Amino acid sequence: MQTPLQLQQTEGSDASAAATRGFAEFVQNQIQAHAGTLPEGFPLDVTDVQDLKDARIAYGFPVYTVDPKDILTPRSDFSSMARPTGVWRFLISRDSRPIGLATVEKINGTWQTTSYGGAGLSKDLDALMQFHGNANRSNLRFIRIFQARSDFLEVASGNGTAPRFAPLQSAREALLLQQRASKTGSAAADAAGGLVDASQFAESLRASVQANLANFR
Repeated sequence: MQTPLQLQQTEGSDASAAATRGFAEFVQNQIQAHAGTLPEGFPLDVTDVQDLKDARIAYGFPVYTVDPKDILTPRSDFSSMARPTGVWRFLISRDSRPIGLATVEKINGTWQTTSYGGAGLSKDLDALMQFHGNANRSNLRFIRIFQARSDFLEVASGNGTAPRFAPLQSAREALLLQQRASKTGSAAADAAGGLVDASQFAESLRASVQANLANFR
């Protein structure tokens, strides 16, 4: 019987193969349909579809989330509440530069690429992963709080202390973390390479989730 880590590795390998197949088909279709041009609203950061010939699927990671009910309860262990969504995302690079993300999901038992996009997110995320990740990025988890439109990179410590978090641009904007840091004059996050404790954004996250859920009622 496979351990959870082995299961994730198997899942990641299958998802990666699907991402590679799907991207090859995407590139071929785009070059055939839009040779020498770039359609308006193109999901990847290239200047011409011909640039896709030099692009490739780099690394992937599972997407985690936290149930809004757990966020709204006064629990502080944000890390233990995170659960896998079953979705993987893969960074697409060209000349070692991130140009977007491929989203891969299991549909009717088969891994398939369902969308491309996230050009800005890919750059933000890759920079943080390069800075905080170990050799195989096994100390990192990507956590998306859908109801708060906020993404975080969880960074596990190597000494047994609680994980810390790097808020991505979506979280920095949605939760006003940059403005709060400026007002308090706190240099703690800068000193830790942009990492913060969950307690530093828990209240803002809870308020954002609560407000967004109320809008859908």
